[in-house]
Amino acid sequence: MPTNNATIAPLSTPAAATRRVCLFDMPLNALTFQEALDQLITLAQGDRTAYVVTANVDHVVRYHRDPSVRSLYTQADMVLADGMPLVWASRLLGKPLPERVAGSDLFPALCARAAEAEVPVFFLGGAPGTAERCAAILTERHPRLRVVGTHCPDFGFERDSERCSHIADMVRASGARILFVGLGAPKQENFIVAHREACGAKLSIGIGISFSFVCGDVVRAPRWLQRIGLEWLHRLVQEPGRLWRRYLIEDAAFARLVLREWWSRKRSPAAK
Repeated sequence: MPTNNATIAPLSTPAAATRRVCLFDMPLNALTFQEALDQLITLAQGDRTAYVVTANVDHVVRYHRDPSVRSLYTQADMVLADGMPLVWASRLLGKPLPERVAGSDLFPALCARAAEAEVPVFFLGGAPGTAERCAAILTERHPRLRVVGTHCPDFGFERDSERCSHIADMVRASGARILFVGLGAPKQENFIVAHREACGAKLSIGIGISFSFVCGDVVRAPRWLQRIGLEWLHRLVQEPGRLWRRYLIEDAAFARLVLREWWSRKRSPAAK
């Protein structure tokens, strides 16, 4: 297991934001869903640019396989546990997280809070046309929500520095204080880390496929499946060709990470 003494970039906000646990050498903010929402809207109203990651099982596995992914996470201001397996593992390992904080739930909830606080937002990414339809749905749901821009980049845009700079300029010109990036991991995190200062948004957060969830193009698992940690199975049934290798082969490494840390803690009580 890599040991890089990872730390999360310090938050300027006090109280709940400072509660953290370290699982699999990855520091996570130990927040409830409502605490996370409070901290996120505070960051969006702050003076500096902040960056937030929602970590699931796939992200944990990538974190251990790819040093560049570890770098992305250690630069984040908050890392939230998006996945019941992480919550269960935290309890097994004696470092309990209070609950799952899923990015797909945070996105509409944070938009609702942004509407209340009149904080402007920008939607970047998603399938063609999805961000625009998502904006229409959410502004109908929350009339005070200010979606000041949407953009779906061309495939491969991340390899074109001029294109990336143009997108960052677009976000900055919009005046958005929250930038939601739906490009999938780790592409969305790579873009945020490289361009968050240029974008100017006070809070940037990767939200994966959340635009499509809001639009109904991809149907989320029923709540009971989410509660028992099988949302991944629902996604696999919907997109087997794209997801089978990730879920059935690559993410199997998560079980080894849990067993390794459990055994390490059992042999060395001082590490608890």
